[in-house]
Amino acid sequence: MIVNVEDLAQRTRDLILSLFPDAVVTEEGGDTGFGTSTGYKGLCFVVTPHKSWVTLGIDHGVGLPDPAGLMEGSGKVHRHVKIRDMSDLERPELRELLLARLALRSSR
Repeated sequence: MIVNVEDLAQRTRDLILSLFPDAVVTEEGGDTGFGTSTGYKGLCFVVTPHKSWVTLGIDHGVGLPDPAGLMEGSGKVHRHVKIRDMSDLERPELRELLLARLALRSSR
């Protein structure tokens, strides 16, 4: 199946904004960042389109519960989820993961 990555990236952005409507949105080099302010310190999520998927970066993802094993990466702080098709965006586990990250933002 051929994936329209532009549509997939837009739907990923829409999902984030549905959960985080007051996000400060920044665009840089093809990436879209969502946070509490501009710059790295306020960052919560990053959407990065690739050739065949969209990477949804999650700041402080390493400390979040991920029982479905959606997150990838081995960094000390950040993790990411590869969004390969529209059905990935409909997974309740993804929504729960994003909400967990937003709850972390509120507790800081």
